[in-house]
Formats: sequence, structure tokens, C-alpha cells
Amino acid sequence: MIRVLVSAIVGFGSGAVISGAVFAFIAVIGIVQRIAQKTGTVRQIMLYEEAIIVGGIFGTLTMIFDFNLRAGNIVAVILSFCIGVFFGVLAISLAEVLNVIPILSRRANIYKTIQLLILSIAIGKLLGSLLFFIIPGFFNPNNS
Repeated sequence: MIRVLVSAIVGFGSGAVISGAVFAFIAVIGIVQRIAQKTGTVRQIMLYEEAIIVGGIFGTLTMIFDFNLRAGNIVAVILSFCIGVFFGVLAISLAEVLNVIPILSRRANIYKTIQLLILSIAIGKLLGSLLFFIIPGFFNPNNS
């Protein structure tokens, strides 16, 4: 009984530290502020932050408890789209903070084709996702 209680406390504490680090990372690279500036919705910044917190809590609950949402394919597509947008914004924000794109364009001397480079990266991610989800057995972790 003591072993289970200690494991639960350590697991909860570890999860709290990791989630705090993830939210701090999101705050440091400025995703929320950047989205608010680009969309002209600075007044709704609290709503953005609350949505991220609720999404984090919901994501954690989906990992702890086994439940199904019987919402249909349309809701699944909308949720998948939102998740994809979040990760795309996260990746671009991280690249922007680290100045990856300006450094790459300077080093590779590709000033005129930088839009094409970014578009090709996005299309590659899209095609990879489509292959993963549409083709049955495309990726099987048991065979690797």
C-alpha cells in the first residue's frame, strides 16, 4: 500500500514538473503573444491561455483514463486540424526564436526561394502524415 502511494505521489509530482516545463516553454517562445499579434486579437489573450491550459488538462486525462468520445468523424477531423495547427505554430515559433530560417537563408544563399523552402517543408509534413494515416500498415513500430 505504501509503495502504491509513493508511486502515485512521485508520478503526480513528475507530471506536474513536466507540464510546468512545457507550459513555460510555450510561454518563453511566445506562441500565444505571436498568435494574438498576427490575428489582431490581443484582447483575447487570456482566452488563448485558458484554451492551452484546458487542452493540456484534457490531453492528460486522455492518457490517464480510457474513454471514447462518440462525436463522429467531423469532430475528429476538426480536432485533428486544431492539433496540427498547434504543432505547426509551435514548430515555426521555435524556429523563429532560434532564427533558423534567417541563418539558413544566409548560409545557403537562398534569399529568393525561402518561401518555396518553407512550402516544401509543409508539403512534406502533409504528405508524411497522409501516408501514415491513410495507408494501412505504413508504419508498424513492432517491425522496426
